[in-house]
Parts: sequence; structure tokens; C-alpha cells
Amino acid sequence: MRPFEGIRVIDVTHVLAGPFAAYQLGLLGADVIKVEDPNDPDQSRLSGTDKALSRKNMGTYYLTQASNKRAITLDLKTERDREILKELVKTADIFVENYRPGAFEALGLGYEALAAINPRLIYASFSAFGHGGPKGERTAYDHVIQATSGIMAATGTKDTNPIKLGAPAVDYSTGITGAFALSAALFQRERTGKGQRIDMAMLDVAMTLMSSHMTGYLRNGVEPKPRGNRHPHATNGAFKTKDGALVMIGASNIRQQRRLWTLLERPDMIKKNNDERDADHDNEIAVLEDIMATRTADEWEEFLQARHVPAARVRTMAEALADPQIASRNLIHHHKSGYGMEGSFGVPLAAFSFAHGGPRIDTPPPTLGQHNEEIFAELGFGAQKERKKA
Repeated sequence: MRPFEGIRVIDVTHVLAGPFAAYQLGLLGADVIKVEDPNDPDQSRLSGTDKALSRKNMGTYYLTQASNKRAITLDLKTERDREILKELVKTADIFVENYRPGAFEALGLGYEALAAINPRLIYASFSAFGHGGPKGERTAYDHVIQATSGIMAATGTKDTNPIKLGAPAVDYSTGITGAFALSAALFQRERTGKGQRIDMAMLDVAMTLMSSHMTGYLRNGVEPKPRGNRHPHATNGAFKTKDGALVMIGASNIRQQRRLWTLLERPDMIKKNNDERDADHDNEIAVLEDIMATRTADEWEEFLQARHVPAARVRTMAEALADPQIASRNLIHHHKSGYGMEGSFGVPLAAFSFAHGGPRIDTPPPTLGQHNEEIFAELGFGAQKERKKA
């Protein structure tokens, strides 16, 4: 039995952070019901690398985070469909939405209204800046939050910055943090019997991603600087090798840097403390650049890892996915086929495993409104909702 079997999640979210949070619970057995506007579906359905799928409302962005979900369509601008959603809420444990703050309250679907229907309901709102505060009503996407939070200003090189991260890390981190918050609220409810209101802000998550930088600044006012592929310690960083590829070295602490310099037959470079490392930083970089150019990146990776110094050749996505380590971790689930589409595809599973009852994918991502008839029948509406399939 998986942890969230018997738990029902109403997922009224779109794009990435909210859907990804609900996806995590679905992997662990929750019955996740995705609710979309029939006239304005989740925009992730229209996005991704396969344009043909995007035109079918099954874009790869959507496929990434929709397995194990059921899908219905409701036009929440109509009173009738709002009443249907409220009936669904009566059966639910969790309600997740990520629309502009105040939008659901204006529809009569805010926390107070739904908690009155179901006092045990855990109601989570995902937004860019959170509910309240001078920017609470503003909207944003991952890259806008990267700009707002200072992440972009700290990313890049001395000469080329600010730079946004290559992956929507804030969105995915918000999804993971949201799943943690929902799990904690469920655990709390088991003890208290009470529901919960969760206010989840992407900006808050982005700031926590820079926790050590933030603490450093709050202590002595030092701004995080863009360092590119370098690090305050020279023995942490990427270096060009004999074949032109980069190798990233991670000899971070005093013990590891001692081991690295010993292996490189440069005991004269060993430092006793971090102050000595800081003082000799530029010289260490120059020495390492010369040494790293004597072997290929693969050779350095094998040599250093075999001797317990963290190191890796910088890989592309294709190379990373071809790594047998990934296959050994059961991180990727391969769907042989999907609803409303032809051919196989792979999606990420959870980034952890259990000895038993762990994350699992059972069903492919649903088409728009695929489960209308099934779920409306469960609620006792039956044939009167057939129009929603049209």
C-alpha cells in the first residue's frame, strides 16, 4: 500500500509548480483529479518539444507531470459547474489551486467557503508572491521569479551576467516543497482532525534556494557574485581538458584538497586552512588549468573518482540519460503508449525509492476531460454532464 492511497486530491492548477506538486502525491497513490476549463485548458498541454502533440493538447510539458491523474472539465465561471466542484470537494482531502490571489475567493471557492463544506479539507494556494504583501496580486513565471529573487544576478560569469538557470528550477522546487507541505498537513490532520490552509509562494521558495547566500548577506552585507564555473575554492570548479571537454572537480574541504594535490603530485600546493586557499586562489587556478589539460575529461573523471575525489565530465542531457546509473535508479518510467497519441514516451518518476509501497506510475496522462463521465457518475450527476465531453 502506498502512503496516499485513499486520499483524494482536487488539482485545479496549471503550467508547472502546482501540477508537479499534485503529481508527487499521485505517484504515491493519491486519486488526483485534474480540473480544467474546457475552453482554456492547462497551457502546458500546448507546450513542449513535440509540436504535433502540442496541437493535440498533449504537449510534452503536460506529459511530464500528468501520469496517474484523472481529468475533468468544468467552467468555473458558471454557477452550475461551481456547484459541481463543491460536490467534488465534499469527497476530497486536498484542494490545490494556483490562480491569481483573490480569484477563487471572488468565485466563492476560497478556503473559508470550501472549509465550511469540508472542515477536514487541506486547501493549498500556489502563487508567484504569496497571498498578501505589496506584490501579492502580481503574477509571474519561473524566469520572472529568478529575476525578482536575485538568482539571476548571482548566475553567470563576471563578464556575462545576469543569466537565468537552464532549467525551471524554481517551478520544480515549488512543486516539491508544495508536496512536502501537503504531506505535512495530512500528517497533522491525522493528529488533530483539522484541515489546513497552505499559502505557497514561488518567491519564498526561490529565496530558500539561496539560503546560504541569504544568511551571508544578512550577516555582513556580502552580495553573492556570479562565478560561472568557478567557486571560492579553486579546487571546486570546471576545467578544460585535453580533448576540449570540461571536467568539474569537487575537492571542496581541506581533506579533499589535500588528497587532490597529492594525487596530482603537487604536495607544495596543499593548504592547511581555507584562509590559505583564499590567498592562493588565482595561483591554484593557473596550476590546475595546466594539469587538467594533460588528460581527457573522461580520463580525469575515472582517475579522480577511483581515488575518492569528486569529479565528472560535463554532460549533455542525452549523455546523462544514457548513463547506466540513471537506468539503475528507476528514475524514468517508459509509457509504451498514451491516451490520444501514438508512440512511446518517458517521464520522470520520483527522485527517491521506498523498500515497499513506494512511488509508481499506473496510468498515462489523461486527455482533456477524459474522465468526465466517470467522475460525474461517481458524484451522482450521470448523463446531465454529457455535454462536457463535447
